[in-house]
Amino acid sequence: MTATARITAALDSRGVTTLPVLEGEGPLALRRVRGPGPAAHVCVIGAMSAPLGGDALRIEVDVQAGAALHITSAAATVALPGGRPGIPATYDVQLAIADDAELHWLPEPLISAAGSHLTMTTRATLAPTARLLLREEQILGRTGENPGLLASRLTVWRCGTPLLDQEAAYGPGVPGWDGPAGLAGYRAAGQLLHVEPGMGRAAARPAPRRADGPGGREHPPGPGESVTLPLADGAALTTALAPDGLALRRHLSAAC
Repeated sequence: MTATARITAALDSRGVTTLPVLEGEGPLALRRVRGPGPAAHVCVIGAMSAPLGGDALRIEVDVQAGAALHITSAAATVALPGGRPGIPATYDVQLAIADDAELHWLPEPLISAAGSHLTMTTRATLAPTARLLLREEQILGRTGENPGLLASRLTVWRCGTPLLDQEAAYGPGVPGWDGPAGLAGYRAAGQLLHVEPGMGRAAARPAPRRADGPGGREHPPGPGESVTLPLADGAALTTALAPDGLALRRHLSAAC
């Protein structure tokens, strides 16, 4: 199955963010929902089981100048076995944010079920004064089961130059993914990227910060560990590991 969802947010003459394009296909159903503040709010709803082996899913988001858009999902995305054996599913997310525009990309977690094989890519392209809050969470296996094979890559471009480019792979056949240099026994991994104009000033740049598990530094939010690091051009990246999705969300929410 191949399916694409498209979202365009634009500012009208009254200064209100509208959604001239809101189109979903297959399992990618889109609904405009109520939310606080002046931003437009969209929820991605899984209309059927996906992704399965061989599925190609894609979400394209275009936030035009001055618009504000917040995107969530109704439930976790579960990568499942089945479909075309031996062929990985793909899930591509393309985000474009123009000058003075804002995007919050805050979906629910991705769960890699046993026997699944998924390649996920997220690419964000930002104008000089664009604002972005992006969260990614990966849960490796459902309760009591081993994970499937999951490969993910996140790239962020700002002003035509790379701000962040990182990739990770977990699951059967990936060397050392669960060892001390990998997840070290944890089963949930996530990151929170915050890009805000003005954070690049020396007085405003966040200092590196680490939060450990119970008894660790900085009164951490629960089991697991996280680290927040400043990036170039006014950005900060928090990376977290935790035993489950609830603890992972607590760490990332604390970073917010």
